[in-house]
Amino acid sequence: MTTPLLPYGRQTIEDDDIAAVAETLRGDFLTTGPTVEAFERAFAETVGARHAVACANGTAALHLAMLALDVQPGEAVIAPTITFLATANCARYVGAEVVFADVDPDTGLMSAQTLSDALQRLDGRRLRAVLPVHLRGDAVELPALAELAQAAGGVLVEDAPHALGTTMRFGNLSEQVGDVHHSAMATFSFHPVKTIATGEGGMVTTNDDRLAQRLRTLRTHGMVRPEGCEPWWYEMPEPGFNYRLPDVLCALGLSQLKKLPRFAARRRALAAAYREVLAPLAPLVRIAAQPAWSDPVLHLMCVLIDFEAAGRTRLQVVEALRERGVGTQVHYIPVHRQPYYRERYGELDLAGAEAWYARCLSLPLYPGMADEDVGRVAAALQEVLGL
Repeated sequence: MTTPLLPYGRQTIEDDDIAAVAETLRGDFLTTGPTVEAFERAFAETVGARHAVACANGTAALHLAMLALDVQPGEAVIAPTITFLATANCARYVGAEVVFADVDPDTGLMSAQTLSDALQRLDGRRLRAVLPVHLRGDAVELPALAELAQAAGGVLVEDAPHALGTTMRFGNLSEQVGDVHHSAMATFSFHPVKTIATGEGGMVTTNDDRLAQRLRTLRTHGMVRPEGCEPWWYEMPEPGFNYRLPDVLCALGLSQLKKLPRFAARRRALAAAYREVLAPLAPLVRIAAQPAWSDPVLHLMCVLIDFEAAGRTRLQVVEALRERGVGTQVHYIPVHRQPYYRERYGELDLAGAEAWYARCLSLPLYPGMADEDVGRVAAALQEVLGL
């Protein structure tokens, strides 16, 4: 009998989620209707932001953020190289140049030091934005990064698809990812492996009324309806995009958002179980370090493995784990290595990112996992590594 595969991530869709979508399908609005606004209001309240603007996906959220800031061709945007492609690509969509920041080798996060180093490589370009990523679900040191960005003339935009539900404590202040106390905007994704799912979908949170209005206009072709005009009249002061999120997907998002406390508690419980069962595998295997200020709802269970000391390549480990029913993934290939960026910016020496990439592997983590699945993963990893 074949052992069922534990994927590295998976959505949790239940009967009430299906019922919520079915109810919307029977209604009058499949898109641009009241469920969109309801999802936005609920999301803003959940994360503690003034505004939440729904859009087609997490990449669209990043693109809209760049458009709302009016980032111009030739200006600079700093992004960590350990992230998904979209964090850097959103700058190129508007013609800006990407300056890649290194990361801490044990957390994978942009730090004050790696941002400072990146600021030294602006080469005279005007800095417009810094895009730190809350990798895995752990929060970056927002106050320090915001101070550096502001001093250099840029603004902070949090790339937060991994970190819905994560809380932080800076000094005596308790905060949560998405409340945008230190940034202009924060972007989220509702891809199936994320903390809540809408299939595809994204959100931008902000406390700035003007940015919120620009985000809403730009996600709908740049159309506005001036007061006092005929009811059919619309104008386009600048081109936008069709980045709307339809009501049917917002219905799923609303239903999923109600479960965020349960999903968060389950992810935290699974992470605690992993810490216990993986402890005996140290120092060959270590869970990615957690910053002191971060209380994460982990999206990814990233471990750092000394493959050279184990005498096995990462590919050998990945394949052997899969044979034992354990799916894995690598988060991420450093973006500065991609052919497009190598051709544009040449070879970069970002040692922290290379050290992270050489060791990282994401193990299964999602609310639907059974308690015994964590032990099964640890046992398989121990066997594969010969420990």
